[in-house]
Amino acid sequence: MKQRIITGTIAAIGFLTLLYLGGYVFHGLLWLMALIAYDELVRMGKLGRTSLPTIVGYLGVAFIALPWEQGDYAFGVSAEVWIWVFMLLLMTATVVSKNKTPIDKSALLLFGIVYIGVGFHYMAITRWHEDGLFWTLLIFFCIWITDAGAYFTGWAIGKRPLWPSISPKKTVEGALGGLVLSIAVAICFALYSPELISLEQAALLGLLIGIVGQVGDLIQSAYKRTFGVKDSGALLPGHGGVLDRTDSWLIVFPFVYLLLDIIS
Repeated sequence: MKQRIITGTIAAIGFLTLLYLGGYVFHGLLWLMALIAYDELVRMGKLGRTSLPTIVGYLGVAFIALPWEQGDYAFGVSAEVWIWVFMLLLMTATVVSKNKTPIDKSALLLFGIVYIGVGFHYMAITRWHEDGLFWTLLIFFCIWITDAGAYFTGWAIGKRPLWPSISPKKTVEGALGGLVLSIAVAICFALYSPELISLEQAALLGLLIGIVGQVGDLIQSAYKRTFGVKDSGALLPGHGGVLDRTDSWLIVFPFVYLLLDIIS
């Protein structure tokens, strides 16, 4: 526990400092994290780091993770087109490698490009926008308080398993405790900047972030069980790998953008 607290504190200070600075410094951090997360997926799936399709996968996630709709990154091509391009490259690489990386492994590589690349992409462009610091912090704080709230509420009063076949330690009580705290944090942000978000909108957003964040956590638990591993990596002592720490982020940030597109 001591190692976990020390690692978590150092990582949080460093991450929040670069988040506050924003710009290319923060984007560089996200880009590096995306590549490390993809490497963890490659190793879990035993895909081979040096195979041609895997190299294409690394290039794909490196490109997709950039905030390419913004500023100097702008290319004028939609996300769907870029994802299709890397799908074609992966399929071609499978042929060129004479099927040494079969189609099911190429599909996993493409999954990683979309899952990891798109997730970090939306983190980057959230921070890029006007008032981006406010919105990025709101989303992150809701994710983090959901995680902490679920853990401590579950530890204190948790009795009913939430999804035992996927994550035996999670409880219904813990999940509800995380949701309540996520709503409370979002409302605090609304009270701080009522011109950016109303109390009603904040409560709804906090609820949805809490739900989707916990779904993201369960998604990672599910595929780690498939791979037969406890942690995605060992980069962060006491916390596992980058994927272990960003499982909720990768789902929540794209979801918030989808939600805004639907209601706007």
